[in-house]
Amino acid sequence: MLSGATIKNLLRVDKMPPLKGGIVSCKPGSSPSITSRILRFALVFVLSFNHTELPIFIDHSIGTCAKDISRKTPGGFKLISCCPLNGQMVAELQSAERAPQIGRNELFIHYTLPVEGDSELIMIQRLDDCIDLDDFEISNRHGIDTTGLVCCWPSEDALAYFCIENGKMFRSKRVLELGSGYGLAGLAIAANTDAFEVVISDGNPQVIDYVQRNIDINASTFKDTKVKSMILHWSQEHSSEMLNRFDFIIASDCTFFKEFHKSLAQTVKSLLKNSEASEAIFLSPRRGDSLTKFLVKIKDSGLDYELVENYNGRIWSLHQKLRSEGNSSWPNYDEDHCYPLLLRIVFPKTRDYP
Repeated sequence: MLSGATIKNLLRVDKMPPLKGGIVSCKPGSSPSITSRILRFALVFVLSFNHTELPIFIDHSIGTCAKDISRKTPGGFKLISCCPLNGQMVAELQSAERAPQIGRNELFIHYTLPVEGDSELIMIQRLDDCIDLDDFEISNRHGIDTTGLVCCWPSEDALAYFCIENGKMFRSKRVLELGSGYGLAGLAIAANTDAFEVVISDGNPQVIDYVQRNIDINASTFKDTKVKSMILHWSQEHSSEMLNRFDFIIASDCTFFKEFHKSLAQTVKSLLKNSEASEAIFLSPRRGDSLTKFLVKIKDSGLDYELVENYNGRIWSLHQKLRSEGNSSWPNYDEDHCYPLLLRIVFPKTRDYP
């Protein structure tokens, strides 16, 4: 969250970018920093208009600014094929009884999962480059971030692919996804692994609304697997029914914010089943020293871990190609920010289990 001093500094009149009809323009690399310009863009609208239902579509120039500071790209490693549904397919989907409805800043995305036979997911997601002003108000009210609304991040794509490739280990197990975003990994497990239960969680109530809608759309693909969504704040006390419940906990790119490291480690320890066979599976880029600092918190909480660089042949091959040659589909690829390492978190092998 931004402090009052930070907000005041960002909104200094002499630093304000020009506003033209609700659109802000900026030039890549201009002074002040690109990040500050984008933050000011959001804050100007939040403070000028107390409420609006209209999304703000960012013009090309600020889109370019955002790309200069962002390491994300649509599709990421492109491990799971996906595309927006066209008009006819959307009409057919919405013609059914109790059909899902979407807002004008949303769209249906069709995912084809890499498994034998026909396996697919249809998910509701936000449009790219669309900012809803309510996002900022809700973020401040709940003390949460809005990263889960931005896109399906590359690490989530990789986590879903990894879980599908290793689907047998989830059979008849209870699985919890933390910081799920739209829930691709959790939904992929529910659709393809015969897990007993999959709980898809995030701290952002807006994100969980998307997750629940996506669960409802895909309910027929889950067979006997129990699937539910849940608002879960790592820093809050967890209900007794959640403690030591899950055989597997999965998460992607959840170690970025250092202020959440301690509560995230404690959440894993509290909710992971007291069993030598249970484990948490995280896919996380290093992001400077962020991942390293999280590993310290894991040890401090009394858990053990294994960090694996090469954990899947296809993901490793794509990473090596992007690192050595570059690629026009991911021009700002950077190993530190983009390549997720596999972190396996377990209870110490020497402890006594019930």
